[in-house]
Amino acid sequence: MELVTVKTKFQVVIPQSIRKRVGLGVGDLLEASFENGKITFTPKAVNDRHLAEGMEDLARGRTHGPYESATEAISALERRAGRRNKNLRKRK
Repeated sequence: MELVTVKTKFQVVIPQSIRKRVGLGVGDLLEASFENGKITFTPKAVNDRHLAEGMEDLARGRTHGPYESATEAISALERRAGRRNKNLRKRK
C-alpha cells in the first residue's frame, strides 16, 4: 500500500508503480466513485478519452463541414491530408 497526499487543490498523484500496473497515460479518463467509506478510481476505455477530446474540439469550434455529400466530405479530408492527387491516381 502506498500513501499519497491531498494537495491544496484536492489533487493527488497516483504512484508510478500503480500507473504502470494499470496502464494509465496522460489524458486517460478515470471514473471516481465513493462507496463504504472508500474512494475508487476506475480507468475508462480509450474510446472515452477520444470522445472527450472530440467533444472539446466541438465546444471550441474546431469542426469541418457541413458537407452536402459523403463525396464532398471525403474530398475535403483528402485535401487536408495532402493525399488527393495520389488517391485519385489509385482509383483510376
